[in-house]
Amino acid sequence: MSMSRLAWHDLPADTRAAVHEHTGPFLTSADVTTGANSGVAVKAYTSAGPVFIKGIPTDHRQVKTQRREADVNPYLPPSAPKLLWHTQGGGWDLLGFELIDGSIADYTPGSPDLPLVVAALTELADTPCPDIPLLDLADRYASYTSTPELFGGEALLHTDVAPHNVLVDSTAHLIDWAWPTRGPAWADPAVWVVRLIEAGHTPEQAEQWAAKVPGFRTAHPHVLAAFADANAHQWEEVRALEPRSLWKQRMTASAAAWRDHQRALALRTDA
Repeated sequence: MSMSRLAWHDLPADTRAAVHEHTGPFLTSADVTTGANSGVAVKAYTSAGPVFIKGIPTDHRQVKTQRREADVNPYLPPSAPKLLWHTQGGGWDLLGFELIDGSIADYTPGSPDLPLVVAALTELADTPCPDIPLLDLADRYASYTSTPELFGGEALLHTDVAPHNVLVDSTAHLIDWAWPTRGPAWADPAVWVVRLIEAGHTPEQAEQWAAKVPGFRTAHPHVLAAFADANAHQWEEVRALEPRSLWKQRMTASAAAWRDHQRALALRTDA
């Protein structure tokens, strides 16, 4: 569920003061409206340089995602924005990141961003999984499948490659590491498949792009079919919470399209 978003100047004075201890006074700033997992998000330009700030109230159940982002950041690939500081003040938990002033990724067919996203996912696949507490993909999908053991692995995963979580300049940058997860290397490109379908690709075209990421090519067909089915169940649950949400309807339909494609492939393989 998304949370209400406040503008920077609507935050308590103590919260803004805690940030200014790290940044100094803002020269200019701009509130960010994209994304769904922060209570405040702002681009700030200071005499010390630009910074992206995101925050969540300390009494919000999602505040744990701030700690996850802080803990995993030192282990992320070079293209991911670096965490500059982590602070609390006025009832808010706040992270300050290197500012990536790029555009939201375009996943539509023919987009020049697609090869850049392949490169970012490949870079992530080549990044060692740190020996720190992370979420586990098999655990996260256990309620959506009878075979969660198929989703085990030792790769570092992002798991939420929505377009607004990928900023593009000359490179694609994976941002918003609220759900860092340990699992199989094929999982992030598999999650990307559904996003590509939602952007207008056929399931076959989406899988062709995902297959450019080496990890996806290592997945056994029956494992992909099981994951596509579990992913469809997950999106059905997400949509049920907000049945009138158009983007959740589209994502549910896209996940179902991939599941049906994978089922058809499995039937042909077994025949």
